Amino acid sequence: MTTARTTIDFDKVGKQIGFVDIPHSPHEDAWGATRIPLAVISHGRGPTVILEAGNHGDEYEGPIALGELIRALDPGEVNGRIIFLPAVNTPAVDAGRRTSPVDGLNLNRTFPGDPAGTITQQISAYVSSVIMPLADAFVDLHSGGSSLNILPSAIIEPAADPDLRRRNIEAVLAFGAPLTVVIDNLGEPRTSTATAVRAGLVTIGTEMAGAGTVSLDALDICRRGVRNVLAHFGVLDAATASPPARPDAILRIPGHDGYVLATAAGVFEPFHPLGARVEAGQEAGRIHNLVDPSRAPEIVRYGASGIVYGRRQPGRVVIGNCCVTVAAPYEGDIT
Repeated sequence: MTTARTTIDFDKVGKQIGFVDIPHSPHEDAWGATRIPLAVISHGRGPTVILEAGNHGDEYEGPIALGELIRALDPGEVNGRIIFLPAVNTPAVDAGRRTSPVDGLNLNRTFPGDPAGTITQQISAYVSSVIMPLADAFVDLHSGGSSLNILPSAIIEPAADPDLRRRNIEAVLAFGAPLTVVIDNLGEPRTSTATAVRAGLVTIGTEMAGAGTVSLDALDICRRGVRNVLAHFGVLDAATASPPARPDAILRIPGHDGYVLATAAGVFEPFHPLGARVEAGQEAGRIHNLVDPSRAPEIVRYGASGIVYGRRQPGRVVIGNCCVTVAAPYEGDIT
């Protein structure tokens, strides 16, 4: 049983902007609450779409785009209901960090959450048990964050059910990103998108650049993409959609081989820019030990052929850091 409370009435027609309050009693505030921004715009009889951003607090394009849309949309433009969670991991968004400064957890590894757990677990529990059951579709807007720069793309979350898989793919293609990539996070079940798929929601994800900054190009893609998806579901008029040409192929990260991990501590020197075509076994870069000039750099190699999809942003690495990510053609069923 959740202790979270909101003044938002999910069944009310019109525009409401408020908060979800989760009781929080740290040393500094005996009877306080963590406030999660929440908005609902409802009109007509169309479907319900959840728009989530700020799952990680150092990913900025999604929260900017959703804040703009909350302010701009008139309820009369909407046929259905849009539930906005523009900064769902509010403590992390306030801190500009991937993980929450309150409990150190990564929200996107806590779903479906625990209503009696820490603040991060309570946030994911509220989204899973209160918000998701209201909806037909779920859009989770991510970027690469502080540690990665990723080619702007819309993400397909795999679904075992063929009909849901087909609807997921159609919705992701409707987003209209330059790239479409299948990402299963190595089968990780604790993400928001994996949880949405298990709940039967049509699910769309994104990766919008990153590097701890705001990419103007990615922000523009994100703004257009959200409206494109809402038009795809009939929540906004189709005339508001402006999708570019669909990508020629769907890509995927090919499992463990798609990730080049640091094998030593030091500074990573990449050998290829984002978008470059590379081959399995090819040198991906080298790790320099700057404080021991007698040691030659350590070479790391690609484990799969494809394109350079994501690349580490900070130069410093420790063993196990993701240095480069490769995306290869997707050979699964897309029907």
